[in-house]
Amino acid sequence: MANEIDFGELEDVFVEEIGLHRTSQNIQLVLLRQTHDYSIFRTEETRELNIVTLPNSVEDNTSVMRVAMLASKQKAPENRHYLSLVRTLASQDELSKDQKECALKDNLCQNCPRCVLFGSVSTEGGRGARFNIKHRASYSTAYSVESYEEISELMTFNAVDSVNQSTGQALGYTENVSPLANFPSIVTLNSVTKNEFIMYLKTLMSCKSYGAETRLKGDMVNHIVGIVGGLEEVVTPIDILLAASKDKDEYLANPVEKTYEILSEFSEHAVFKNQLKVLEPDQVNSIVENVAAYETDEEFIKDLYGEAEDFADRLKDY
Repeated sequence: MANEIDFGELEDVFVEEIGLHRTSQNIQLVLLRQTHDYSIFRTEETRELNIVTLPNSVEDNTSVMRVAMLASKQKAPENRHYLSLVRTLASQDELSKDQKECALKDNLCQNCPRCVLFGSVSTEGGRGARFNIKHRASYSTAYSVESYEEISELMTFNAVDSVNQSTGQALGYTENVSPLANFPSIVTLNSVTKNEFIMYLKTLMSCKSYGAETRLKGDMVNHIVGIVGGLEEVVTPIDILLAASKDKDEYLANPVEKTYEILSEFSEHAVFKNQLKVLEPDQVNSIVENVAAYETDEEFIKDLYGEAEDFADRLKDY
């Protein structure tokens, strides 16, 4: 199954089974999230985009306002999409009632691939309370390569009379991120099996809707541009951003190659250099292509659910 894919140096970073105790084995996936439609990334009722002031680049301390894509705005759609994918691909006859009805956020089964990777908090109280499962997929805020002024756009909206099809006074406005805005991002996977890694990559590559008002907008494409494994997290999204901003045109033209250069530079400051695996551009492209083509058949999904159920059983016994 998953062994059909050559993961190269990354092989040593996977775990054979989901353990009761997390290890220090991390895989950092470096992404370039690119908007392909107008998108809204906000948390306040003021309808303003989340923005932050940062240095222009690692070599230029000039202040620049950038749009922030908060970690919660990345995790939420991928969390839901992961659950939808594994449940859809599974044989419904082999799923338990709890697994079929697993839903965010108050009806988690604690016994499926989503619950054991993204975490699960029991909502039961008293003596019958179930255990809590800590997440093994970590997110950080991502910041736009382009300045806030370059990619923000106000759009008004109004109502149409259903009888005469006329429009009246504008009802309000929304502040949007324009298409083709770029957000370097990082997701860190801890103590994952090969099956979990494959399923998560497929989730990233197929998840398309982000931000508010996704019924009308929010299309985004996730490009996987770097992979690094080891016993520590060696880089953050802001590190990638500031290093890439030295020559953002070159970075956006060759994101995989430039990301490898950035990762190689930061790896010099790693604490466990001998355990670090920075994948070269050809290796990254090969893994992405092979995982995209990998057939997640019934046997694969059965193994994925089997890993989750085995972990849940051992946790209950513990």
